[in-house]
This record gives sequence, structure tokens and C-alpha cells, in this order.
Amino acid sequence: MPKVQNLPKYDRKPYHFGFLLGANTMDFVIKSYKNFNNYDSLYVLESSPKFGFNIGIIADLTLGKYFNLRFLPTLSFGERTLNYKIKNSTQVFYDVTKRVESTYLDFPLIFKFKSARLNNFRAYVTTGAKYSFDLASLAKKNENPDEIVIKLKPHDISFELGVGFDFYTIYFKFGMQIQMSYGILNLLKRENNVFTNSIARLNSKIFQLSFTFE
Repeated sequence: MPKVQNLPKYDRKPYHFGFLLGANTMDFVIKSYKNFNNYDSLYVLESSPKFGFNIGIIADLTLGKYFNLRFLPTLSFGERTLNYKIKNSTQVFYDVTKRVESTYLDFPLIFKFKSARLNNFRAYVTTGAKYSFDLASLAKKNENPDEIVIKLKPHDISFELGVGFDFYTIYFKFGMQIQMSYGILNLLKRENNVFTNSIARLNSKIFQLSFTFE
């Protein structure tokens, strides 16, 4: 006996709305200058991702049976750390960790390519671009003379790739999606100190797990 489909006319809607909740890990892609240990006394530079979360709204426009255009303004909270190993004047190595917090206001424009619906299940892939504004950017703040902070530029543009699954329930469509975002702009605000002199480029890389309710 065939299974009864939930919301059988749902995908015939020309547009619909919803919201998303999710978790993220923000990271940096670091491009260092060659022989960067010539800069001051820096010997090792690495980035560590941290967990964050995001919340947003969904505006979905149906372009065809298997294609949708989606606009998902989202507020994303996260943090990254830059880990340095520095040699001081007495030739002793010590570790320094710099926290970089971000609160992004994201504006992704995404194409969604869907599979055929199988009862109450459908798979899909997404691709698109995103503009982000970092509300927590320190690029314009005065530096505390007692501490050197890593300052980021507030604007970024990213390419996005994702894969997900939709489940049609009795009352709404529930989805799960994983996606990667790769920033193309250099985020580093360069200053004359040991923590920035050796970095040629600092790009954003973000992994997201999202749950959608539409």
C-alpha cells in the first residue's frame, strides 16, 4: 500500500517563508609570507576553529519543479583563535593565543537544486554567494595600549556549497543541511606588530549545520 504524502501541494507554492537554527565552526585560512620567522621572532602561526550558532529567516522562490532561489538573512555568532609561538629576546619560546570574535549579519543568495520527491523525503544541493557584515569588527576601534588585538575588516564575500535533506511532516517541512562558506576577501587589518606582519592573507572559512522549518 503506497504511503500517504504529507503536504502534497506544498511544492506548488510560488513562494514560501520559514526560519532556520543552526551551529557553526568559524575558522581562518592563513596565507603567510615565505620565511615568516624573519618577522620579529614569530616561528609558528596556526588557526583554531570554535563553535558558534546562527539564526535566520528563509524566503524561498520556486523557479521550477527542481529549482528554487533562496534568500536567507542570518545572524551568526562565532569565534576563532590565532595561535602564535614567539621567541623572546632571551631565546625562550612562549605561546600566545589571540581570540577573534565575530557577529556576522549574513545575506546569502542561494540556488537550491532538488531531487524528485520520494514519499515524504527529498534531497538537495545548494550553491551561491553571500555578503557578510561583521558587527563585532574591531577595525575601527581604538587599540588598548596594554594589549594588541587582531583587527578584522567588517566586509566579506563568500562562496557557499551545501547538501541537505527535506522531510515533509503533517504541518510543515523540516530540513537538515550542512554547508561550507569560503571567503574571498582579505579580512586582516594590517598593523605594524608581530601578530600581523607575517600574514599575507586572512580568509574566512565557515562550516554550518542548519535545521530549517518551512
